[in-house]
Amino acid sequence: MPYLKTKNLSREFNNQTAVDSLDLSLDKGEILGLLGPNGAGKSTTLQILTGCLQPSAGQVEVMGKPLHTDRSLQKHIGYLPEQPPLHDSFTVHEQLDYAAKLYSLNKTEREQRCKTVIQLCELQGVDKKIIGKLSKGFRQRVGIAQALVHDPEIIILDEPTDGLDPMQMQSLRKLIAQLGENHAVLLSSHLLNEVETVCNRVVILHQGRQLFSEHMDQLKASGETLESIFTRLIFHDGEAAA
Repeated sequence: MPYLKTKNLSREFNNQTAVDSLDLSLDKGEILGLLGPNGAGKSTTLQILTGCLQPSAGQVEVMGKPLHTDRSLQKHIGYLPEQPPLHDSFTVHEQLDYAAKLYSLNKTEREQRCKTVIQLCELQGVDKKIIGKLSKGFRQRVGIAQALVHDPEIIILDEPTDGLDPMQMQSLRKLIAQLGENHAVLLSSHLLNEVETVCNRVVILHQGRQLFSEHMDQLKASGETLESIFTRLIFHDGEAAA
């Protein structure tokens, strides 16, 4: 049973289609890259998958059950939006404890989970620092730690390395790869090299539609590069739309 699955998922805004009949599945141990240019529908898709946005049609299943009729299923999902919802006046530990409270963890559970995610996300040296004074790289790590604090099976990340310098990118990608060992991870990106480096499966979106879905090892065995496929599909789809 997939941890996360969509069936004919669609979303419209003012008669404009943002997501068009999307079918996805995500299993434990997978890191799925949702790749597409800006405006492809990636962020809208993630908002629907996390229960933050209602679909116009179709269904999202989490652990085999429909998400939008049972919001308790959101406890299985950890979500890092493009702009992490952090309180600049909190310390890192205060932020994580606050997030754990929202999931009704008791004090003992909160202390253990905060300790675990601080170690996992390598925040030991900054856990008592004010978030507003941290670099963007550390803020992203705090955002991921917050998404993990309730120990979800599914992790959804929206452009997790956007705006980071090369060293911060490398460090965060290593963390994402580590998370993929024991979780189901879905990340959106417009960076081809990020998807090639981190993900073991890729889906290409354009104008809300899925144009391509493949495992990275099968893609490499075909002899084609992700860049050549992406360019050909997006260019052809753009011409067709015109």
